[in-house]
Amino acid sequence: MQATHHNIVPFSDLFFRNLFCVSTFLRKIPEEIPQDIKKIRIENSLLAELFRGTFSNVSTLEYLWLNFNNITVMHLKSLEHLKELKELRIQGNRLRSVPWTAFQDTPALEILDLKCNKIDVLPEHALRYLSRLTYLDLSCNELTVISKEVFYNWPVFQKLQPLEKKAETVSSTVLSLHDNPWICDCRLRGFVQFINSIGPPMVLINSYLTCASPKSRAGKYFHEVDLNSCRRPSVTSSEPNITVFLGENSMLTCLVKANPSPKIWWNYPLKHLRGFNVSVTHMSEEFFKSELVIPSAHLMDEGNYTCTAANFLGNASATTVLAILAPQLATSSYSSPIIDEKAYINVQIVKQTIYGITLEWYTVAENPVETWYTLHFGKYNDAKKDTVYIGPGIKTYSINDLLPATKYEVCLSLKKQVPPKSQCIVFVTGSDNSELDQRKQVIHIIVVICAMVLVVPAGMYLCTSEARCSCKEKCTSCCVRKWSTNIKGRREAEVEEEKRSGGGGEDTMFQI
Repeated sequence: MQATHHNIVPFSDLFFRNLFCVSTFLRKIPEEIPQDIKKIRIENSLLAELFRGTFSNVSTLEYLWLNFNNITVMHLKSLEHLKELKELRIQGNRLRSVPWTAFQDTPALEILDLKCNKIDVLPEHALRYLSRLTYLDLSCNELTVISKEVFYNWPVFQKLQPLEKKAETVSSTVLSLHDNPWICDCRLRGFVQFINSIGPPMVLINSYLTCASPKSRAGKYFHEVDLNSCRRPSVTSSEPNITVFLGENSMLTCLVKANPSPKIWWNYPLKHLRGFNVSVTHMSEEFFKSELVIPSAHLMDEGNYTCTAANFLGNASATTVLAILAPQLATSSYSSPIIDEKAYINVQIVKQTIYGITLEWYTVAENPVETWYTLHFGKYNDAKKDTVYIGPGIKTYSINDLLPATKYEVCLSLKKQVPPKSQCIVFVTGSDNSELDQRKQVIHIIVVICAMVLVVPAGMYLCTSEARCSCKEKCTSCCVRKWSTNIKGRREAEVEEEKRSGGGGEDTMFQI
């Protein structure tokens, strides 16, 4: 006899009363189940979740079959009060995980059928509370890796070990683990060894478990694969120091030893401004080679290039130092570097957003097309600033994610020179506000030093300003004036400039 729709029809067999519901529209376990029911079978329904205390009214239940429903969630206390439950079958549902501690409430459980769900993880202590189990079916799920400790921690397995010599007197424990997409790498090594060692009284329904990946082992049986131990990555650089001529191509190589396969990446100074081609070659199960190609090396490409590899055991890295040799700039050990004293840079904050600013500059030099720069940026009081190398032809740079009510400093120098404090723009962001519309107004830039003009190496002219004069107007006039080569002369020029513009002779703060 069976139930249709929501009609509950109990019936009796030779031993006890059953509840049988097939092809119904049930979405949850009925509440009016008679207390003396021993077996419940609900299949092909819309049942999607097992709630807490679902079976609290049928504490004498011994058999629970919930096959081919739509169960995706199983509450931690969904089996509460089922002390007499011997058999639980939840085959053909959509469970991705099982609350294994729920089996504390089913100490008499002997059969657990979880076949053809979507279970992809089996925790190390998953079987801890299944001490009387004689049948466990986890076949046709999505398990890829299992630790051997899962079974070594299983009380059933522990009890069987001392009785191996008396196997004929012990009832068998049956396991079903086939039809899972096993990844046969080092992580599965212990489990493969366990499977290959299984013998009576523990029995596999299908002892020919097969690998699904990696590609080199796909389709192979467990007894055919030999898996190495897992290892944390170790990384070495093929050449820790590399020197190339300006304009030449360069290749940086790192060698990685790791198991399982690690993720490999490179960090380098121009990561956000200039991308390089990176390739990874799988040399063998544990060896990998990564190459970074730098085409037509620029002076700005100089610096440290770090290769990092990581897997679930940890990470490691190695650094290659790249030097660019430019013959036209080379000097003997007895001479001083050649510096273009006529070159200068005009830098301005030309745009602001809610969270950032955009810098723009122009350069007056003999070869401005070949000029490259170093940008230093950070909080005003931080001793170490972020460094960005900016190549020829680039004249703008945006700085984002500024914090409110914070004083910042940004400096720009030619090539890799370290600019003195006087060669920097200092600005302060406005205070924070929870309302976005107001935030757009208050997260503005308050410029302490409106702009800068770098003269290499003669010095710097500092533009002062106030509310009546825009930064751009002030600094444009600064750039076209005749440069003085001594500090006294430059200071007199500054005072004269301030008088012409109506300035008070002191730096003042203003908003842009």
